[in-house]
Amino acid sequence: QAQLVESGGGLVRPGGSLRLSCASSVSIFEFNSMGWYRQAPGKERELVAVTTVGGRTSYSDSVKGRFTMSRDNAKKMVYLQMNNLKPEDTAVYYCAADASSGRVLLGFAEYWGHGTQVTVSS
Repeated sequence: QAQLVESGGGLVRPGGSLRLSCASSVSIFEFNSMGWYRQAPGKERELVAVTTVGGRTSYSDSVKGRFTMSRDNAKKMVYLQMNNLKPEDTAVYYCAADASSGRVLLGFAEYWGHGTQVTVSS
């Protein structure tokens, strides 16, 4: 049973940057897909970025060009570098992972972290 733990959230001003981390309790080679979701108050959970087997990463249009997802296999870590943050990026960010390549993309990942709060405000 894998566990995912996010960290790195906080309060940042518009235009600032944050790097979120997701630590896995098992080798991330166990997962064919990993991703980041976010959920703002009163809104549905939204896919931010997803990486699938083969290393291809896709981003939502709202973050494309500003956010970058990466992974460190040796450290069992996945990261989300967020630049040029905007107030609308305020949300709880969740790390997700699954052995199936499609389940993270569809929002039905087997493993989820508890989330880390990101607040963008002046």
